[in-house]
Amino acid sequence: MAGTSTTNQVTSRLLPDKVVVITGASQGIGRAVAIACAENGARLVLHHLGESTLSDAESLKADLEKKGTSVTLVYGDVSEPTTAAAIVDAAISAYGRIDVLVSNAGICPFHSFLDMPLDLWSRTHDVNLTGCFLVTQACANVMAKMGGGSIVAISSISALLGGEFQTHYTPTKAGVKSLMESCAIALGKYGIRCNSVLPGTIRTAINEEDLSNDAKREGMEARTPLKRLGKPEDIAGPVVFFASDMSAYCTGASLLVDGGAAISLQ
Repeated sequence: MAGTSTTNQVTSRLLPDKVVVITGASQGIGRAVAIACAENGARLVLHHLGESTLSDAESLKADLEKKGTSVTLVYGDVSEPTTAAAIVDAAISAYGRIDVLVSNAGICPFHSFLDMPLDLWSRTHDVNLTGCFLVTQACANVMAKMGGGSIVAISSISALLGGEFQTHYTPTKAGVKSLMESCAIALGKYGIRCNSVLPGTIRTAINEEDLSNDAKREGMEARTPLKRLGKPEDIAGPVVFFASDMSAYCTGASLLVDGGAAISLQ
């Protein structure tokens, strides 16, 4: 029993004292990743959008601090270069380093293609792809000086598949996947690993309205081999894996986490 206890203690703390930056951390996947990283011993810099997400961010911070996790909050629009700079400044000020970046912030406002406004197309690209680029570049500059780090971007199954009401969204997620592949090449010489996680349909606020259609939701569940849609917690484990030394020889990889939906023809 003593040997089992020791093993559990080791394997349950995959990120001991690592400084982990997470964008879009107040809700959904980002929140679940923050909790999982905290459970694995990380110190956290949690980014959120601003006033609209402040209550969620503060409640997360309070919950994690009660459990002994050090948490720093920073807010801003990730499509703005000043936000990436603020995230880095907050991390350096609080901890003096950045070990892991989880680029998670993103939007997916469903819209038909033929009447899609240019500003919606542009806004989706600015947040999802440009935002990922900006925060990746800013954090990578810190990691390069430190001698290494891990960058994990949340892409999507939509990087591989199309969507009738996601013609503005799917190119951004394909771009995030491609960005990580190119960054893996560009940053490998600095000891920085870059990987992406591709969630399938995960029940979050971003698709709550769409999944309120019972027939549609049940049809999606029926054709998924695991017979359920994903939860934010389902994505947290793969992210922690890529963030940790368990994936020390993984870079430029993309992991599809979709319950098997992409391989099902049902």
